[in-house]
Amino acid sequence: MSEIYKVEDYMDKTFLTLSADMDVYQAVDLLLEKVQTSAVVIDENKKVVGILSEKDCLKLLTGGSYFQLPGGKVKNFMTTDVFCVPPYTDIFQLADMFMKHYFRRIVITDPKNRVLGQITRRDLLRIIKELHKKSETKIAPIM
Repeated sequence: MSEIYKVEDYMDKTFLTLSADMDVYQAVDLLLEKVQTSAVVIDENKKVVGILSEKDCLKLLTGGSYFQLPGGKVKNFMTTDVFCVPPYTDIFQLADMFMKHYFRRIVITDPKNRVLGQITRRDLLRIIKELHKKSETKIAPIM
């Protein structure tokens, strides 16, 4: 019987979250400081309300001019259509989701839409490496 690899076994449980009412420039500072390409935006109950990505932050440049950049809250720039999956999702299904969509991370939520973790495409690369190592140790050399 083959082993089932679930998202909950690989998801990142400590990650950057933002508030929708946070100043967008404070959020940009945090993304840069933590070397993150995006962050989950949550409410006071840890429910997902959006995601703020590098691409979302580029709106600061496209909506501004050389002398004046727009400002505002994270909620004015974030993407509200966030792709979320439950923790029991199979990693092979997850890889397929990444192949079909442009995003770099998927948010893991409970049935009440509270954030539990996240998983990135880079995390899947680590899983590939791990699975490859496991497969190498199981294969006996042919003599």
